[in-house]
Amino acid sequence: THLPDDPEPRELLAGGTAPADVAAKYPTSSLAWAQLADEAFERGSVVESYAYARTGYHRGLDALRRSGWKGHGPVPWEHEPNRGFLRALHALARAAGSIGEQEEYERCTQFLKDSSPTAAQTLG
Repeated sequence: THLPDDPEPRELLAGGTAPADVAAKYPTSSLAWAQLADEAFERGSVVESYAYARTGYHRGLDALRRSGWKGHGPVPWEHEPNRGFLRALHALARAAGSIGEQEEYERCTQFLKDSSPTAAQTLG
């Protein structure tokens, strides 16, 4: 599945706009939520990271379903608009693992690998 391109949030983030400002302006942007999750995780706010990642993950699932995704199948990392969802999924797995939510960690880790082996390898 290839998500439609939404360049405005990506361009704002690349230009240095704060992810919180981008998420407020574009609340459906998984990329903005994934960046918020990464920032929170880096400063040790794991529960906050989990919440941001879960928001980005669900926004991405909504977008995937609107694009015809049926709950399985590839979501290629190589298609840049997919990266926000994949990054949010990775961040959700990472935060879940950090708070000891093993089942969620394993589910999200496998989902990432199944969706995009390249994303799983790239994101670690």
